[in-house]
Amino acid sequence: MLHVKHLSKSYGSQVILDDVSFVVNAGERVGLIGPNGAGKTTLLRCIVGEEAPDRGEVVRSPRDAEIGYLPQALRGMEALTIADAVAAAQREWVEAERALAESGARLADDASDAALAAYDAALARFEALGGYDREQRAAAILAGLGLGTVDDERPVASLSGGQKTRLGVALLLLREPDMLVLDEPTNHLDVEALVWLEGFLTNFPGAVLVVSHDREFLDRTVQRILFLDPETHQVRSYPGNYTAFAAARQQEAEQQREAWVRQQEYINRVRGDIGRLKGEAQAIERSTTPRQPGVRVLARKKAALAKAREKKLERFLESDERVEKPRPRWGLKLDFGEPPPGGRAVLSLEDVAFGYPGQAPLFTGVSFDVQHGDRIAVVGPNGSGKTTLLRLIEGTLSPTAGTVRLGATVRLGVLAQEQETLDPALSVLETALRERAMSETEARSFLHYFLFSGDAALRPVGRCSLGERARLQLALLVLRGCTLLLLDEPLNHLDIEGREHFAAALEAYGGTVFAVVHDRAFLRTFGGRIVALERGTACVYPGYEEYLEAGAW
Repeated sequence: MLHVKHLSKSYGSQVILDDVSFVVNAGERVGLIGPNGAGKTTLLRCIVGEEAPDRGEVVRSPRDAEIGYLPQALRGMEALTIADAVAAAQREWVEAERALAESGARLADDASDAALAAYDAALARFEALGGYDREQRAAAILAGLGLGTVDDERPVASLSGGQKTRLGVALLLLREPDMLVLDEPTNHLDVEALVWLEGFLTNFPGAVLVVSHDREFLDRTVQRILFLDPETHQVRSYPGNYTAFAAARQQEAEQQREAWVRQQEYINRVRGDIGRLKGEAQAIERSTTPRQPGVRVLARKKAALAKAREKKLERFLESDERVEKPRPRWGLKLDFGEPPPGGRAVLSLEDVAFGYPGQAPLFTGVSFDVQHGDRIAVVGPNGSGKTTLLRLIEGTLSPTAGTVRLGATVRLGVLAQEQETLDPALSVLETALRERAMSETEARSFLHYFLFSGDAALRPVGRCSLGERARLQLALLVLRGCTLLLLDEPLNHLDIEGREHFAAALEAYGGTVFAVVHDRAFLRTFGGRIVALERGTACVYPGYEEYLEAGAW
């Protein structure tokens, strides 16, 4: 289906891909993973032809096989309505339906054999493309991705970023290409839409190559993992899903460590032997005279043996047999620290309702209390008001009914989903210095823990990737010393290792956490209450397992 052969790509002196080769077979579902900045999106762009590699080639089999690429799905459709965009994604079917209608209309005036044959041909083509079931399929895809209730005459340009992402996925699935190439399709999907997409991809007859940082999504959908190593800039293939990959990587790391320890023991032993032989040779030379040639021959033999072993060791150390010392993985260092002291009562919502003017209320009757140290995860379908609830707590919106009370000593830290709190004109370093008074050296040292080193700290925020902006927002939260963290999709754009570091940091944090999250692996270990916005109100569950048992999603 797809054969990537010896692909290499660099930007100036920065190597991104180096002799990358792999195959995706017809009907196979493959996950592509790696740290932020490893080059996953660059690799996908080379595969679909949006970027030219420096060397190597991408071969499709057959040559005319169609590849559907998620970022391309909405290009040129901003001026269309949703209905027009859906029609454009099914252009062949729409044309076949029109041809069938025209052939049927001609039959009213012309019942000749030629007209009947033309109608039969039009009907056969229409049915081959899905017939009238195609409309039901389109409606099912839109509904499955949470777009079923959106007015299909609404302009694409008016949709939110999350809605555009979901519409892009829908249009791609409607096209039915031979292969799907998906870059982070799970961002902006709620749990229900995630489960639907997993089922769709599992039953998709073509090949799938997907970049995702959602561990449970990868476990449920892919049959093989391609890991893009940021150190070698090459791809390694692992059979099975993400859990199998993680176990294999852990085993590799343990085996490398054991092999390196054995190697060091061998090197130390050989060096010890060399030193002993040299010492013995020197001792003999010192303790004898030229009149004792037989004894001095022994000294020369020991010295020659030491030299031979030294050369053999040098050849080994320069050979491919040498085991490299395992490198500690460089990941985010998150330490929120102990929050400032404060009262037990952090937050209280009493009979809260909110609705935008001229629209039905998003929710009503929302009531719950939050104490110091509580963990609250907010879940619910897209459009149920999760971000709105956070903004009510933050104070940037006011409820249409009820009250929202923050404790008197609460110090808020907000991480916004759309990253709108960041100034794109400031550099990463300037952003950190604006947050807290410190020297440039101290700021650079601090940012290093968030993977901003060297020139990366001087890059304007507006030129940073989404993953880099997410890391910067986390850095700012650490600087603020907050007692209450309001986190709106904090895991978006973080790679898998970054998500694990973030989860560990939250576990160690002594303050209160209120987070909108869709990552199911994160929710299972979060260890707090679940506030589910559903059917226009809020239901509170003691934990994630109780939420699942209730079948709320």
